[in-house]
Amino acid sequence: MRQYKTVSELDQLKRFEKIKTEVYSDSAEASKAVAQEIAALIKIKQKKGEVAVLGLATGSTPTRVYGELVRMHKQEGLSFSNVITFNLDEYFPMPPQSLQSYVRFMNEYLFDHIDIPRENIHIPDGTLAVENVPRYCFDYERKIAEVGGIDIQVLGIGRTGHIGFNEPGSSKESVTRLITLDHLTRVDAASDFYGEENVPRRAVTMGVGTILKARKIVLMAWGEGKARIIKATVEGQVTDLIPATFLQNHPNATVVLDDASAAHLTRTKTPWLVGPCRWDQALTRKAVIWLCQTVNKPVLKLTDNDYNEHGMADLVTEHGPAYNINIDVFNKLQNTITGWPGGKPNADDSRRPERSKPFPKRVLIFSPHPDDDVISMGGTLIRLVEQGHDVHVAYQTSGNIAVFDDDALRFADFVRDMAGNAGLKLEEASAWFKLVADGIHNKKPGEVDIPEVQHIKGMIRRGEAKAACRYCGVPDSNMHFLDMPFYETGRVKKKPIGEADVKIVADLMAKVKPHQIYAAGDLSDPHGTHRVCLAAIFQAVEQLKAEKWMKDCYLWLYRGAWQEWDVDQIEMAVPISPLELLKKRRAIFKHQSQKDRPLFPGSDAREFWQRAEDRNRATAKLYDALGLAEYEAMEAFVRYKF
Repeated sequence: MRQYKTVSELDQLKRFEKIKTEVYSDSAEASKAVAQEIAALIKIKQKKGEVAVLGLATGSTPTRVYGELVRMHKQEGLSFSNVITFNLDEYFPMPPQSLQSYVRFMNEYLFDHIDIPRENIHIPDGTLAVENVPRYCFDYERKIAEVGGIDIQVLGIGRTGHIGFNEPGSSKESVTRLITLDHLTRVDAASDFYGEENVPRRAVTMGVGTILKARKIVLMAWGEGKARIIKATVEGQVTDLIPATFLQNHPNATVVLDDASAAHLTRTKTPWLVGPCRWDQALTRKAVIWLCQTVNKPVLKLTDNDYNEHGMADLVTEHGPAYNINIDVFNKLQNTITGWPGGKPNADDSRRPERSKPFPKRVLIFSPHPDDDVISMGGTLIRLVEQGHDVHVAYQTSGNIAVFDDDALRFADFVRDMAGNAGLKLEEASAWFKLVADGIHNKKPGEVDIPEVQHIKGMIRRGEAKAACRYCGVPDSNMHFLDMPFYETGRVKKKPIGEADVKIVADLMAKVKPHQIYAAGDLSDPHGTHRVCLAAIFQAVEQLKAEKWMKDCYLWLYRGAWQEWDVDQIEMAVPISPLELLKKRRAIFKHQSQKDRPLFPGSDAREFWQRAEDRNRATAKLYDALGLAEYEAMEAFVRYKF
């Protein structure tokens, strides 16, 4: 990420960015910086004998900040004895012991691990009678005022642009109150509640006006999924339709981002519009593709005037004329296309994304969930098998939380009936079925399944994965079910990645000794499993990179149901014919428990096979619009260099 440091560059940047914005390489680095700022405030206040008043947020965004604060407390002696906290919001109604309660969240991530006095903790009460809420909200505002107001307010941001639970339409003068949640907010929360129908329709939240009274505001966002709303917040007009834009009028607000969430900012997406650039190959390719899409021309039809009129005159000056730039970018795009994802034998591979030797290759495909392999790269998987490679598929997690209860009950009923038909002890089978049925019927929304039900749901996903692999031609001996421990909580919230998770991945890699590894680089997965699974692979690669076989191994990243690589990032594009696209669809259909309506679909109403096909066709259309060959569909990959 380019840093803008000179006065002229910063002034130019302010033409676009209306809030101070800091971009870090990843969320870990960014979270550490925010935690250090909070710790510095606490220490300054301690020296003065004053209290530090923190406004705190929940959700996945601030968890690493809280983790770093806990580390500072335990390892560096940072005391929270002078800290008073006010949380932004809480679902309503919501018992504090519930899995989804923000009281429970804050205790698990922060309060149970530091020395803050319990009387200094304030979290909106989700157990009140509705008629008592207005008085409670008034008192919440009064308590904030009595301690002198909030020193630092930590915020995340929802895809609607909400801060706290201040949904679109919230006034900048709004105060703590009971609010009705936006439909999109409830959809985004559905996974935590095991279905949208279980998400509370209301919440108690600090108002926008309450937030704006804080002396310092830090809004954080991570991942590609937040990139669009961040652009609107930082560069758009102030509007109550995006409550986060009110921060533009705050004298001391900062937006803290990772590279992914900053992807749509002008400084990232089109930096040549901000100021002079260093025109390396990657930026040149990105700029030329953007220009093609802006002027609606294929690469080879771009002219010097097109470049000059769209802020790219210095590119033509340094590397022009346009004809030369066009030819170079066109050839590089052309060289990403290959019908031989494992390498074409006995062919010149100097301009191909994959090596021709060895052939055939040992290929190891990692699938975070039991269906990501066929959804994300089913066409490539089928082609690798048909072209004679030794293809292994490793399913990193069981995916057991994504199975409906009635599916589990149906399979349990099948087992009971089969036991009777097979002459086994019907009494034992019936007792087992009753245990399963009672576990399902007595479970409250959001509660964890009993172990027997978790096992059944895991077996359903495993059976579907086997069926899809067999359809694609992968033998049973090459199917690996890793059941990584971090996932097996029975809850949407998972444990942090551990040594055991990395060891499982590393052991399989060492056993297979692949020439190619495919892994999910789809970091917009809203539930975070893809992110953790990829981290385990990267750590395993780091451990094994000195091995002789690793020196001849390529790691390719695919993306799944949530997004696709931008064309300027793609390093291997595998064309898919209409027949191959149909075969891919049929492989996805083997995952019957995820068909029609999966348990955790995210905000996209389309089925996974529809998302995959639409995305693959869209990639092919982009290549076609750039003047390259026209294909039915394409699967895209980026090579990870280790």
